[in-house]
Amino acid sequence: MSATRLLVLGVVRMRGEAHGYQVRQDLQLWAADRWANVKPGSIYHALRKLAADDLLQEVATQDSDIGPERVVYRITEHGEGEFFFLLHKAISDTETGPAMFNAALPFITTLDRGNLIFLLRNRIQQTAAAAGQTRLLLNQSIAPMEGGQGKPAHVREMFTYWLVTVEAELTWLKDFVTRLEAGEYALADDGADAFGNPPAQPS
Repeated sequence: MSATRLLVLGVVRMRGEAHGYQVRQDLQLWAADRWANVKPGSIYHALRKLAADDLLQEVATQDSDIGPERVVYRITEHGEGEFFFLLHKAISDTETGPAMFNAALPFITTLDRGNLIFLLRNRIQQTAAAAGQTRLLLNQSIAPMEGGQGKPAHVREMFTYWLVTVEAELTWLKDFVTRLEAGEYALADDGADAFGNPPAQPS
């Protein structure tokens, strides 16, 4: 599961139509090269691969003053389904990793409020379970092993770091859900102009 795939689909969908340079500009504004390792080459590769997989459609070309013609893409019906599948998975499943969750956050406003809160509550359950497992690891690192000297004392710092990190995420997730329940941010069911939704098609 690729953060680049989710990001590229999301940006093309958001713009309605976009070429690679526009996608690159948007992702640079979000500093995606730092937290998702999205490089310019991977963006253009993703666009071509998504088009080959019928998730994007080539709709036009544009002249460029600095290189070859730019291919303009639009998301397909299959691409729409793939985008929401990746988005739901990235938000609700901690196993997808931090890069996928970060890639999902710019597009949370494309979801209905109830759906987003449901997905985040799933993530909270998994994160709480991870916190419990980490506390157990920390306790085991402190207790001596039967018939032995136990682990070196400084190893507990690793488990302490893990626990502090996962508990901080859990605190943020719970606070985020509380704010969403109070109506923070314009989401998909609040209006057509919610960030990340494609522009309205002319009638």
